[in-house]
Amino acid sequence: MPKVKLYDMKANVVGDIKVSDAIFNAEYNEALIHQAVVTRLANERQGTKSTLTRSEVRGGGAKPWRQKGTGRARQGSIRSPQWVKGGVVFAPKSRDFSKKMNVKAKEVALFSALSQKLRAEEVIFVDEIKVDAAKTKEMVAVLNAFKFEKTVLFVMDNNDEAVLRACANLAKVSTIAASQLNTYDVVKNAKIVMSKKAVEQIQEVYGE
Repeated sequence: MPKVKLYDMKANVVGDIKVSDAIFNAEYNEALIHQAVVTRLANERQGTKSTLTRSEVRGGGAKPWRQKGTGRARQGSIRSPQWVKGGVVFAPKSRDFSKKMNVKAKEVALFSALSQKLRAEEVIFVDEIKVDAAKTKEMVAVLNAFKFEKTVLFVMDNNDEAVLRACANLAKVSTIAASQLNTYDVVKNAKIVMSKKAVEQIQEVYGE
């Protein structure tokens, strides 16, 4: 288990922490990371869009005029696609976009994403994630201390109401419980901040 620096919320080094090789030093697997992200996005799609085809539109049972002799183009129904209120060609219909991914593959993808982030120095470990008050300025001070300029994900070991409220108004800041950490959120955010207890929870869950 390699040791990495441990910080406080003011960006001061307060010690170090041992992390699992299996989770934080895994081989980079781009294919599984891509599969995990695609699966997550596909499962979030509702798939409820639906429009009517010419066979489903109300009306149009009678031929609007005779086939020949009128000087107009031949028509079979006033509900053909070229008519106003006509049916839609190749109409989109409700469908299930969900995909499945093996549990083991999900784990490998998560470990790979975390390891790549750590190698790129985009994972920060802190002794605990907390603020003195449930105010946005408290979290802004943390971001400024670490010089975060892009999106940040705080991986928490508990649902600290003060931290959640302090992050609520910051568009580039999001929080997640350690038990819900996934590949998509790791890849989506530029920086990952994990509390010491969150790391312990993750390593305990995955038996490391």
